[in-house]
Amino acid sequence: MDNYLYLVIITLVTLGIIDLMVGVTNDAVNFLNSAIGSKAISFRLIMILASAGILSGAVFSSGMMEIARSGIYVPGMFSFNDVIVIFLAVMITDIILLDVFNYFGLPTSTTVSIVFELLGAAVCLGLYKIISTTGDWSTLSQYINTEKASEIVISILLSVVLSFTVGMAVQYLSRLIFTFQYERKIKSFGVIFGGIALASISYFILIKGMKTVSFIDKATKEWIHTHELQLILGSFVLFTIFSFILTRLKVNILKVIIGVGTFALALSFAGNDLVNFIGVPVAAIQAIGFFQASGGNPDTYMMSELASADIVAPAWILFIAGGIMMITLWTSKKAKTVIETEMSLSSQDGGSEKFEPNTLSRWIVRGFVNIGGAISYLMPRTLRSRLDSRFENTSLGKKNKEEEPMFDMVRASVNLMVASSLIALGTSMKLPLSTTYVTFMVAMGTAFADRAWDRESAVYRVSGVFHVIGGWFLTAATAFAGAFIIAYLLKIGGIITFVGALIFLAILLVFNAKSHKKKVAAQAERKLKLGREDIHTLQQVSDASANQISEVFAKSNIFYKEIVDGLTKNDLTTLSMNKKLIKKFLRDLDSTNDNLYNFIRNLDDTSVKGSRFYIISLGYLQDIVENLYVIAGNAHNHVDNNHKLLKEYQGNDLRLVADELGNWYAEVYSLYKRRDFLKLDSTMKQRDQLQKVINDLLDKQIDHIRTTENSPKNSKLYFSILLETNELISSTFKLLRLFKEFEEFKINNKKQN
Repeated sequence: MDNYLYLVIITLVTLGIIDLMVGVTNDAVNFLNSAIGSKAISFRLIMILASAGILSGAVFSSGMMEIARSGIYVPGMFSFNDVIVIFLAVMITDIILLDVFNYFGLPTSTTVSIVFELLGAAVCLGLYKIISTTGDWSTLSQYINTEKASEIVISILLSVVLSFTVGMAVQYLSRLIFTFQYERKIKSFGVIFGGIALASISYFILIKGMKTVSFIDKATKEWIHTHELQLILGSFVLFTIFSFILTRLKVNILKVIIGVGTFALALSFAGNDLVNFIGVPVAAIQAIGFFQASGGNPDTYMMSELASADIVAPAWILFIAGGIMMITLWTSKKAKTVIETEMSLSSQDGGSEKFEPNTLSRWIVRGFVNIGGAISYLMPRTLRSRLDSRFENTSLGKKNKEEEPMFDMVRASVNLMVASSLIALGTSMKLPLSTTYVTFMVAMGTAFADRAWDRESAVYRVSGVFHVIGGWFLTAATAFAGAFIIAYLLKIGGIITFVGALIFLAILLVFNAKSHKKKVAAQAERKLKLGREDIHTLQQVSDASANQISEVFAKSNIFYKEIVDGLTKNDLTTLSMNKKLIKKFLRDLDSTNDNLYNFIRNLDDTSVKGSRFYIISLGYLQDIVENLYVIAGNAHNHVDNNHKLLKEYQGNDLRLVADELGNWYAEVYSLYKRRDFLKLDSTMKQRDQLQKVINDLLDKQIDHIRTTENSPKNSKLYFSILLETNELISSTFKLLRLFKEFEEFKINNKKQN
């Protein structure tokens, strides 16, 4: 028995460490987004401040782990074995859930996940006990505290609405005051703004971040609680004077606000959310201690002592936990993925969007556009013009996209100030506001007020917000269901299920890690290929075009041959795979078109005219890939619908076309890859031979239809492939002719200069 308990302890501690890592990865967005998005301070300093906040919050926390011992379930109604099953189910589910959310880059609440996991596992075992004994389902309330779960659900809705609304209102007023040329306003309005912001953040640290600090005695905490208003007013006066001094010393007060706010949110996260990661292992260790001291039967010994005891993590555990969180913050690649989601939704700049629009987002945007149009119509023209002038961002686009901040320091300061105030206010009123929900929705509200969600991007951003919010509700449902199922399997399967669950968890973590690494590498490669911010000169335009053209022809050659091969062999798997790959390839080209604005903006004056050739060539490349996608789609549908196989002569004809086209495309690829355009004219002339082959095959098929052909579906497919191939050849010829003109343009341009 002792060996089994030691195994359980080791397992739970290991799971607690893993949970710390995946939890920090997801929650890092809460305290890093404003500083990283504004680029107010260096990334290194941001990480140092956040690390100091995490370590301080973890070490100075009292380590109270009450959420794991009571509140969600009634431990006195469960035996020792049942409680251990609950703890194991919760930890396994939490790691799986958070790691999946991290993989997809979606921020969620670790508090909601742990609460609903405890609830799911406890409900499972409660029902198991009821069915095994009395069968009276009405007694379930004796096992579960349903009130706590209801509060969490209400807090989600409250956080979403309140945070978005307040963030939007405060940002709108701040932008009216400061405008986007805020540097001129810092010495005047910046002093008051600094006083309000720093006082709000300090209030947040006192009320939220330091509420469980062990070195502050109970009397001091009570004094802080009863003198909140005086502390706020005193802090405002003090920090206003402090802001005045800093501005006169030519220190940017906004940078100070962002630095202090980042530290404060990190401190609060570590001090309050630490229980979500190590609360269960600490509670399990204490439960094992109670059981061993009692010497009872694990199936009959009830854990009522767990409810009356204070589960406090020792200082050394808190220190180690803080260290793990800090190291994870510096090393986690998935944390960057989660951060990118919020950054993409609050970015001031347009371009490629992370989320696709849906019907609901279109309706909402259309509704707001109509409301805005009505308000503009009723508003005096002079007032409307003055308001619009306050939101003109003349600095946007003057730097490379990589160098530009996602948003400016005014919005970053408002994010931190409003989030800190709302969380502190909710805590003082004993409202269960989630840190994740508040920080995210404040960021979305400020982005909306700042007109970052304009007609160019609003439909994508709204869709993204709904994806994230949907993920929050999915967190609760998945956490409950996952813990319920795992608890049941552990209960009936015992040690076999226990070992199997750990093996499954290990495989999942390794698979997700490798998959995420490939995903990040692919995104980096795609960004390198498609991001054109580094192109400035005419020669760079030429090189970029040649590289992209050679890649398109190399892939198109492979795709075409595999489509024909898959079609003639009736291979649905090959056709499905190629259809997906071509669609992804087409999406990459679309992303390149999304970046055309930034590409043109970064060209030097002597190369602007040359950009026309690059833009037109992109259009031809897109036509080629679209032709391929239509061919792939038609072939896939034909086989997927179980239509007749192509006749032997039809398959041979398409292989002939694939070979002829492949030879031509291989020559085109070599021409662009080697930058050897001496054979450009002879390569262009091969178009006529290819089109003659296709025309002859079209005539041949017409004769077959009039004499022997008896499959309309086959004829339709055959014609569609040949006609789309003809279009593909035409687009290729136009591209070659365009590049010939481009080479002549470069020569003339060089002579003129």
